[in-house]
Amino acid sequence: MKIKIDECLPQEFSAFLHQKGHNTETVYQEGLQGAPDNEVWRESQKEKRFFITTDLDFSDIRHYKPGEHAGILLIRLAKEGKERISSYFQWMLSQYNIDEWQGYLVVATDHKIRIKMPNET
Repeated sequence: MKIKIDECLPQEFSAFLHQKGHNTETVYQEGLQGAPDNEVWRESQKEKRFFITTDLDFSDIRHYKPGEHAGILLIRLAKEGKERISSYFQWMLSQYNIDEWQGYLVVATDHKIRIKMPNET
């Protein structure tokens, strides 16, 4: 799966996902850190990459309608921080096959993972 990792996430995500067989790029690798959301989004979708972020702006299904993009994973934890979010992400990947989330909007919180599929809006 082709994945783009937002600047708000630990860069270790890229290496971890690469070890799992994913083709990853980060906002930092592309020199897009600090760029407006719409620019990061445009590049991600141009490359048909599943986008992983903590930026709540990407949860608006009016702008990011499931089925009309390569997919979004929005991670929203009560306690963030590099170690907490990395630990949660590793747990999540051990429990779920993110390849199945292409085209979906997935919101992962401390208590549940909500998956919005196309035609569920």
